[in-house]
Amino acid sequence: MTGSLKLLHWTPRVICILAILFISLFALDAFNPALPIGKQILDFLMHMLPSFVLTALLIIAWKWELIGGIILGMIGIVFSPIIFMHNYNMNHSVVMSLTVIAMITFPFILVGVLFVISHFKKKK
Repeated sequence: MTGSLKLLHWTPRVICILAILFISLFALDAFNPALPIGKQILDFLMHMLPSFVLTALLIIAWKWELIGGIILGMIGIVFSPIIFMHNYNMNHSVVMSLTVIAMITFPFILVGVLFVISHFKKKK
């Protein structure tokens, strides 16, 4: 594997892992000392569901770049307007809502594109 192909192989994987870790940080707000520990753990696991699903999709993309890349890209595209509207309804700021989109969904669109490109570059 050449240097540029190796970079194209690892870049989407690393970006996806970092994006999943970033999304996982939001699950930490499930911990509230006023609640019983069982409720806190249950809430934490519920908040971690998106991270678990994204990790499963990363595993799929790791093995089958084309399929995984398309799915991850579509996840980013489909959830962008949903997350935008949710944030816009909370803060009524287009700029802030676009910033949230850039941090949460854009990495998965980018990763999806990179996985697809990597698939086709490796086929050559």
